[in-house]
Amino acid sequence: MIPNNTILTDYFGRNHNYLRISLIEKCNLRCTYCMPAEGIALSSKKDLMTADEVFVIAQTFVNNGVNKIRLTGGEPLLRKDFPEIIEKLTQLETEISITTNGILIDRHIDVLKQFNVKKINLSLDTLVPTKFNTITLRNQFEKVIDNLHLLLNNEFKVKINVVLIKGFNDNEIIDFINLTQFLPISIRFIEFMPFAGNEWDRSKMVSQSEILDKLSAHFSESNLEKLEDEKNFTAREFKIKNYFGSFGIISSITNPFCDGCNRIRLTANGKIKNCLFSNSETDLLTPFRNGEAIENVIALAIKNKKKVRAGMTTLEDVDNPVLNQDNRSMITIGG
Repeated sequence: MIPNNTILTDYFGRNHNYLRISLIEKCNLRCTYCMPAEGIALSSKKDLMTADEVFVIAQTFVNNGVNKIRLTGGEPLLRKDFPEIIEKLTQLETEISITTNGILIDRHIDVLKQFNVKKINLSLDTLVPTKFNTITLRNQFEKVIDNLHLLLNNEFKVKINVVLIKGFNDNEIIDFINLTQFLPISIRFIEFMPFAGNEWDRSKMVSQSEILDKLSAHFSESNLEKLEDEKNFTAREFKIKNYFGSFGIISSITNPFCDGCNRIRLTANGKIKNCLFSNSETDLLTPFRNGEAIENVIALAIKNKKKVRAGMTTLEDVDNPVLNQDNRSMITIGG
């Protein structure tokens, strides 16, 4: 038996206190960087974690040191038992947050307020309605914007996730940052990452250095402020002087933050992914349903985590489709 105090620590000394749980593989958008154009084969309902299973498995992680849980999808608010899951998880007395595309926020905002789930990451890749339709294949832009303001009017702490794709929305970087002039939000620019079926290549990616070059050309150097990064950061944080909000850059490809990674992912069908880039998974749900203790399963999954990007240590590795496409589609991993 592996001692409790080492279950969530890998061989590189990284302690994993942040659990991201995907609740569902379905989504009401079809973002092209997330879901393959031909769609995916979804897990059957019986193979997905129930609300009780989500709670008990999460409790095991919390008992071993997890103090932050993020609920993702697909779109987590599509789960019909989402209120039940939230109610159960808040019994764990750990920080609960969600990542959502925002379309169903108005239906669930009272539940979020009731259980004090105040940190919301909202996915929004463009401020242009026609481009929103192009990338999501759905006409829901106004709904998302309305729900963004609903969250802000109810004093939620909102981060907006923007996946940048060259030639599509990289000309909106300044527009997004200008939202922070008057709104208490954090914009998070995310480098386009490879997943199965999303036709990734590095020429489509907008790197951290390219983002900063665009900013330097628009804002004076004295107005661009580097903020202190959070412990175990993914986003390197900045703001424009005297702007109300801030922005960050998540550069998983060109400037990874693997040394301080504290994240572990649990897919909707109960598989541990110890890295977003990893093609290996550890089945947690089957031993759990068999009544077996799962602490050792968790520990071995953590111990097997590679030092950098699931073993893709160089940009040449990342460019290799044999490596970068040997993974799930993003929609079945969880944001």
